Amino acid sequence: MAYYPDWAGPDFPPEKIDFSRFDWIDFAFALPNEQYDLTWDDSGATDLLKRLVTAAHANDKKVKLSIGGWTGAKYFSPAVANDVNRVVFVNNIVKVYNQYNLDGIDIDWEYPGQPGQEGNIWTHDDTSNYLLFLILLRSRLPPTARISAATQVVPFADQNGQPLKDVTPFASVLDWILIMNYDVWGSDSNPGPNAPLSNACGNSTQPDANADSAITAWTAAGMPTNKIVLGVPSYAYISKSNATRLRTRAELDIEGNEITVDVADSTSSSVSPGLVPLQNPVTLKNDNGGSDNGQIQFAQLVEQFVLTYPGFLGAGGFTRHWDECSSTPYLTSEIAGQVVTYDDPQSLQMKAKLARTRGLLGVNMFDIHGDTEHWDLVDAVRAGLGLP
Repeated sequence: MAYYPDWAGPDFPPEKIDFSRFDWIDFAFALPNEQYDLTWDDSGATDLLKRLVTAAHANDKKVKLSIGGWTGAKYFSPAVANDVNRVVFVNNIVKVYNQYNLDGIDIDWEYPGQPGQEGNIWTHDDTSNYLLFLILLRSRLPPTARISAATQVVPFADQNGQPLKDVTPFASVLDWILIMNYDVWGSDSNPGPNAPLSNACGNSTQPDANADSAITAWTAAGMPTNKIVLGVPSYAYISKSNATRLRTRAELDIEGNEITVDVADSTSSSVSPGLVPLQNPVTLKNDNGGSDNGQIQFAQLVEQFVLTYPGFLGAGGFTRHWDECSSTPYLTSEIAGQVVTYDDPQSLQMKAKLARTRGLLGVNMFDIHGDTEHWDLVDAVRAGLGLP
């Protein structure tokens, strides 16, 4: 599975998707508004959605509409707060479902019972109201419709803000959850891995924020493994930093301040010769054109010549390292003063293999246009899942 964001349209039209590599595509995002209706953050989104559904169905594949996202969760709480609002919200979702001939709905509420983005409305009753909303949505959609929910690495917050100990009522109404195992660390002068596989060194200051622990947390609360999908990233974070180790090697001193300790050595490849000479080092630009911090697509690491193709070794003054604690690669450039935390075919295949060995339903990538034109990331995931 993969997300297709509306902002990818200009450079990555739906017709460019190789549907033979996917089962489901999630179109992102529809945004709930104050009237509990669905709006769009781009004027061309509805045309893209129509084209995506047409292309997918022509290839016998399916499309869900993802509602919410990090910037689109402001009005979820009031939209599900009482019977009247829930009916309005569900009716509007069903209307859009039918209008665009969809196959399912993905609810990406970030996050029930917690603040999420600044300005979001939330209450301690969010999670219980969320369940009532999902039950109503299930009753109003066709039996063939699939309903998924994007989640944190721990179960939804209870009345006290703690992870629910029992999510079986959610398991009975959802077809699957998607664990968003990314954005664990963002851009920072003391960078850490974006999407850890595990807390292999046992010293992370976010010990629950990794794929292995997340699966354990959700299954312990009653979510069947075959109703869990592991979310993986196709994007990286640039950090303005001269760090040589990742932030997983951080502990707290007696006063609660972070201190850095080296628990294990990282292994690194040598810089690839020939592609971009070291005398012409690269300073990476993020998706918004800046160089200090921010996100960058994996494909851009190749296109901006800091990774070789093929092989994905360091180039342009960047050296590739492997973080044993999180099972993810990272790039450092002393000349550019940048660190890049990311996933590549090696680390994604490991995550997909974990999903397969733990009995998960599958893997969902955010997002589809971050991959190379040869689908190197997606094919690595498929290999990890044991698919040709």
